[in-house]
Amino acid sequence: MATPRFSLVRRLAVAVALTLASVAGPAMANEQPFDAWLAELRQEALGRGIAPATLDAAFVGIEPIPRVIELDRRQPEGTMTFAEYRTRVVSPQRIETGRQKLAEHAMLLKEVERRYGVPARFIVALWGVETGYGRNMGTYPVVGALATLAYDGRRAAFFRSELLNALRILQEGHIAPAAMRGSWAGAMGQSQFMPSSFLRFAVDYDGDGRRDIWGTQGDVFASIANYLASSGWVSGLVWGRPVLVPAGFDREASGADNRRPLGDWTRRGVRQIDGKPLPAADVQAGIVLPERDAQAPAFVVYENFRVLLRWNRSNYFALAVSELADRIAAP
Repeated sequence: MATPRFSLVRRLAVAVALTLASVAGPAMANEQPFDAWLAELRQEALGRGIAPATLDAAFVGIEPIPRVIELDRRQPEGTMTFAEYRTRVVSPQRIETGRQKLAEHAMLLKEVERRYGVPARFIVALWGVETGYGRNMGTYPVVGALATLAYDGRRAAFFRSELLNALRILQEGHIAPAAMRGSWAGAMGQSQFMPSSFLRFAVDYDGDGRRDIWGTQGDVFASIANYLASSGWVSGLVWGRPVLVPAGFDREASGADNRRPLGDWTRRGVRQIDGKPLPAADVQAGIVLPERDAQAPAFVVYENFRVLLRWNRSNYFALAVSELADRIAAP
């Protein structure tokens, strides 16, 4: 069976690109030649039932992408306050577009909401935050980006697994290799699923035999809803609300996973934003303090907030999605 080979010109081009990347940022850690590494990966994929024709199509022109490595090594962490993040994500334009999309797809969204028990406003909010309502799905070839990250070695096992999952998606015919584009980290489609999430949660809502999270709106909405429902979404439960915490509140007691009965937080001095007591409900809740500033907002959060954290382990992200969902649905 054929193994992908690369011309001398292409190999020199890759070598030059990697050299230039090393000037701007860290070079790749793997000392094994890429084509030898790819040949081993091909054998593993064949052993998992991926057809030679699928691999031939997926690996056409494949080579490491230095920009992917640069982005992976330079992810911003702790460089933005929650207020800055919120202003950027929950913008007036995103709110207004979300309201338009909620109205435009009202019938389909209601069907999906009935089937999965996930409110339409959260489906639209996640869609809006992830890809600007489908406008910005990413331009990187998913197979190439994942191969680059798997070859690099820093998180090789994770990305190798995701690459094999991407090949399985191609094998099943859900998308053509050339159309399988996404983020530099391999997140795909209007919902920005990693390949493993696609295989677990993507839905063929229209029944055409393909789980098309790139271009079929029913598949996109149902896939988002299925992810949340399968992750423990509680129908009829709100995500949380902003609250006031007393001076000297113990930050060690905060966190979405540090749950107590709502009444316990009331006894600790937590109040609604208008100063009234918290609702007298029999529900477990946590207190989220997204920033260390004592004047920054605080939130009481319930189980559905924790479900949003399973989508993205960021309080900033989950809070922004929740507020956007509420603002989209507001009269």
